Amino acid sequence: MAGTIFGYEFRNRALLDEALTTPSYRMSCPEARDNQRLEFLGDAVLGLLSAERLYGKCPRDSEGSLTVKRTHMVSSAALCDVAARHGLASMLRRNKGADDLPKNAKTLADAVEAVIGAAYLDGGLDAARTVFDALDLPAHAAGGEWGGNPKGELQIRAQSMTPVRHPVYTLVKVAGKSHEPIFTVKVTVEGMGEGVASARSRKEAESLAAASLLESSGGQR
Repeated sequence: MAGTIFGYEFRNRALLDEALTTPSYRMSCPEARDNQRLEFLGDAVLGLLSAERLYGKCPRDSEGSLTVKRTHMVSSAALCDVAARHGLASMLRRNKGADDLPKNAKTLADAVEAVIGAAYLDGGLDAARTVFDALDLPAHAAGGEWGGNPKGELQIRAQSMTPVRHPVYTLVKVAGKSHEPIFTVKVTVEGMGEGVASARSRKEAESLAAASLLESSGGQR
């Protein structure tokens, strides 16, 4: 297993090994450390780096627009695309005899995040940025399939279901000061699940909730 991945050379090879060790591998080697803790860390680091990048590249975007772009940038679909482009599936340590992973497997997205987490521990934020840059995730934000309209995309997907569904938006609460309210909205689509988000306007909260549901349901058609 190479010590270099996504353009970054690990000083601590054990961290990379851990990042590429899936939970299923422990069925063959119970003593092995799987990558779930690193995935947890990497998810947070990825969130920071993607927010940092979009904040700099999109100076005129509102908070809601930035959030939608970030959601698309770090979606499972985007991370799985990264895994496919870099041949990550062949590098993973998995249980012997395991079937080939489908291209949209959550295991692949988790591994990408785990590598980011491992790079952060190995070389700090600069190392994590090196990995982030190699992933080219900003391209996913720029070409977002939701077209900046997650509510419209959710409506289309709900109507394409059999039987036809319709998103239901519910105002959960309004918090904060009277002149600076924070709206929390929940959207539900039967058969898809629900998404919850908060923002400074109800319209923005609905958009973010729709983006959250799109992401949790797979991020792509």
